Amino acid sequence: MKEVMRFSHRGPLLFVALAIAVLLIALAIVEALGGQARPGPDQPWAQYLDSMDDALAAGDARAADWALRQAHWAALGSRRWEGMIEVGAAARRIGNVTAARTAYVTAAFRARRLGSLEGVLGCAEAFAALGDREVAEQWLGVARDLARPSESALARVQAVAESLNGRAFASEFAP
Repeated sequence: MKEVMRFSHRGPLLFVALAIAVLLIALAIVEALGGQARPGPDQPWAQYLDSMDDALAAGDARAADWALRQAHWAALGSRRWEGMIEVGAAARRIGNVTAARTAYVTAAFRARRLGSLEGVLGCAEAFAALGDREVAEQWLGVARDLARPSESALARVQAVAESLNGRAFASEFAP
């Protein structure tokens, strides 16, 4: 009798473990399919960002938030940094700084992994636009590392660094 009771207490635990296993398998499948070419536009997130802007213009915050979330998932599935930067900029437009920062971090790591100087510089500029000077400077350092073999690339990094240093951060950090 006690054995039956003990098993009945494990039932919910086994169910949760099984559910987690199924979710992990589903995530692995989605991740594997995300890298495959899909039919459709080159920027699958763009249609959702257009919908978000339309919803904002109509004053529908709920629909704008939904469209932003859809754009985020579409950009994640693309495995490209460009979409995440666009999603971050859109999140800033609706005032969701947390979503913007998350999108920019994802974009920055993707750009670095792909060796994209333009992507890393775009992320540095995006963090500067958020007022996060420290993170912007960190990504400028990554950009310098990516640019090292090329004098013209180093000059591009220097130009962006000077532009960011010229921005007034005082208003962002004033008490």
